[in-house]
Amino acid sequence: MFFSLSFLAAITLVPWYGITYGFTATHWVVFVCCMFYAGLSITAGYHRLWAHKAYDAHPAIQWVFAIGGAFALQNSALHWSSDHRVHHGQVDDPIKDPYAATNGFWYSHIGWMLRDYQGDSYNNYANARDLQRNKIVMFQHRHYLTLVLLTNIGIPLALGLLFSNGWLEVLGMLLLAGVLRLVLSQHFTFFINSLAHIWGSRPYTEKNTARDNGFLALFTYGEGYHNFHHIFASDYRNGIQWYHYDPTKWMIRVLAALGLASKLKRTPIERIEKAKAETLLLKTKVRLAKLPLAQDKLTLLHQEYELLLKKLQTFCCVQKQLIEAKKDSMLEHYDKSALMSQYQELEAAWHSQKQAWLALNARLLKPSFS
Repeated sequence: MFFSLSFLAAITLVPWYGITYGFTATHWVVFVCCMFYAGLSITAGYHRLWAHKAYDAHPAIQWVFAIGGAFALQNSALHWSSDHRVHHGQVDDPIKDPYAATNGFWYSHIGWMLRDYQGDSYNNYANARDLQRNKIVMFQHRHYLTLVLLTNIGIPLALGLLFSNGWLEVLGMLLLAGVLRLVLSQHFTFFINSLAHIWGSRPYTEKNTARDNGFLALFTYGEGYHNFHHIFASDYRNGIQWYHYDPTKWMIRVLAALGLASKLKRTPIERIEKAKAETLLLKTKVRLAKLPLAQDKLTLLHQEYELLLKKLQTFCCVQKQLIEAKKDSMLEHYDKSALMSQYQELEAAWHSQKQAWLALNARLLKPSFS
């Protein structure tokens, strides 16, 4: 009933008010701010901080996320994180995965929440004992319903009274920053459970249905790079390239620069590139098996793969040495310069081999190749 009524209000009352009275620029600015507050509280708070422990956050930031999580109305941080950890451990299992994409789009998007929950498993948080020791998480869990009412009514109402002229504009704020913001922020998060397991590419692993989708990242505060996330879940980033839209990652970096976040976990480049190379190798092997002279092509493919890994490992080894050298104030400038030159040379060699590896895979898969 809640999902139906809130959605019905969003598609009827919001357009009615907009056509009849019109939303002001202030309405829209507050709406966007509230969307980001609710969304980032889920992605940076519920997801990357509490569910995956990808970084540590100052208690003040945790309080901000706890309040924002209630504002997003997606259950308590404890319950959300517990469900999500089960999802990662049992991904795609049609019974054990709470929102298994293998059960179809509707089920993974919203249908899983409409089930008749029975038994003790619904409130079994054995996989989140660390969060049960977190006083902020447990306060939010115990007072979740109260916080939901205070935030979802109180925040839009307070902002309406602060920035609007008259009760009519306050009503507009309640509809836009309250109702529409709630419905959109919920469904944007639900897209990660559904669309992000259906639509996109799988460059890092094909062992599960999770996909990378840069377009979806625009609506999910950077969570669209889901294939990467499912194999490297403890990384505080989802979009690892500088051009990847991941405002959650950027906010965590800013918090770290301000001393409000620490212990940011990053997956070593060697593991990332090895996962990509291995996935491409498996894809190519499957398709080569259907082509003539498959064994000769497979031999060539494996040779290039081993050479790629060798150059990657050598490059990463020198990279680690260079990082340690920069920390060592006793090391002479000449030694650091020599190490830097070696690093740049090996980096160029690895990138060259990587391009050759990609070109070989593309060439081998051409039907005309012999």
